[in-house]
Amino acid sequence: MAKPEKCISPQDAEKLFSHWSKTRGETLRESLGEHDTCEFSLSISELREYLDYVEDESKKQGVSNPGVRLYFGAYDASKSDKTTFFLAPTKGKTASTSRGGDDDDENNYDIDPFNNTQGGWPPTQYNP
Repeated sequence: MAKPEKCISPQDAEKLFSHWSKTRGETLRESLGEHDTCEFSLSISELREYLDYVEDESKKQGVSNPGVRLYFGAYDASKSDKTTFFLAPTKGKTASTSRGGDDDDENNYDIDPFNNTQGGWPPTQYNP
């Protein structure tokens, strides 16, 4: 299998993480009074299971080019008060939903989002 076109180098990933840490991570730490989660881990099998679910449910709806969008979220203090993320299904690009950008897929609210993970603690820094 060929490497996907949108892969980046570990060095580019490190730059992205470093910039996030300096421009957002530090602000979160100051606001919360402690470090927040900044990384999450999924197994390939659970990610594939969710993608297969989205693809199957989308086909039932006649959606030919489904996708997923990643959203950040935060648990309330009763759980952990830490950042999390969830994957939200999309319906794919259509002329009526296109905003002219690369990320203009309409969310598909008829398929459940995915969230069952918390980030690592303490957070793992990306440092190849």
